[in-house]
Amino acid sequence: MKLSDFDFDLPEDLIATRPASPRSSARLLHAEAGGIVDRIVTALPDILRPTDRLVLNDTKVIPARLFGTRKRQGADGLSEAKIEVTLLEPNPAGTWGALVKPLKKVKDGETIGFSDELSAILVGRVDGQAELRFNLTGDDFDAALARAGAMPLPPYIAAKRPADEKDKHDYQTIWARNAGAVAAPTASLHFDEALVAALTARGVGTSFVTLHVGAGTFLPVKVEDVTTHKMHAEWGRVSEQAAQEISDTKAAGGRIIPVGTTALRLIESATRGGQIAAWEGDTDIFIYPGFKFQVTDGLMTNFHLPKSTLMMLVSALMGQERVKEIYAHAIKARYRFFSYGDSSLLIP
Repeated sequence: MKLSDFDFDLPEDLIATRPASPRSSARLLHAEAGGIVDRIVTALPDILRPTDRLVLNDTKVIPARLFGTRKRQGADGLSEAKIEVTLLEPNPAGTWGALVKPLKKVKDGETIGFSDELSAILVGRVDGQAELRFNLTGDDFDAALARAGAMPLPPYIAAKRPADEKDKHDYQTIWARNAGAVAAPTASLHFDEALVAALTARGVGTSFVTLHVGAGTFLPVKVEDVTTHKMHAEWGRVSEQAAQEISDTKAAGGRIIPVGTTALRLIESATRGGQIAAWEGDTDIFIYPGFKFQVTDGLMTNFHLPKSTLMMLVSALMGQERVKEIYAHAIKARYRFFSYGDSSLLIP
């Protein structure tokens, strides 16, 4: 299985840099029973059955992008360097793993100032990543980060425009409550209060799980034999309540449809022998063609990058040739791609 099997040509102008407004007005490609139908996300209550259950990721994106200054007193006086930081994940020791650019401009033990109230010391570095210790902790840190930080937009958006205040709303789901992600579960960005109310009225069930999406979701696959790719690990939790709701739905003959690849990866990580159970920990599950799905019956997801692990996941669910057909249709019909783009409902 080669990396080139998951490649396709995408016109640059189909990469969305802003979401649809309102959220639920985005287009929805509905692929089921061999057909493809062009719809709008607001049609979900008409498509789904009252016995279906959506699984939603309630992670909350932190404003993990910081811009600061490193000051250094030398023989020639005070020098400054502009430093860009993207937080990756907190460490048990109370530090943060981070990407620092340019890392070579900061020495171990030096301080980077981000605002009058927020700064961090570079305490170490491993494999090109920095370890930072901030001057604040707990609620004080969260509040200062909210004021100083920007949303960590994906590279393909950040290359076109900087993050702004609008993104603090747009790049967050309406049910975000467990802070820790540095990328949004973007399939869920299409839901607004009106759509949720319509789904509830239809009788569609919803269950919440938490998977803190990491920056690794944007890392390219660098091996030609995709089966040798090593996935990044992300922390997740499936509560007893969510596991029971999913089990009850399956037992009653309903379909389990995760919203987003993050929710799908998490519930498959929590399932053994066809039975899902409460689960918490780091998952590096890698889903590619040949994977045997244990609990997933469908997927609502955005359109993904060529040669990405997410293309491999949807190909595992739908079949490689079927995915090629779906993506060819999406490009011809000019669907908007990636995090702020349109959506699809994939039922194998």
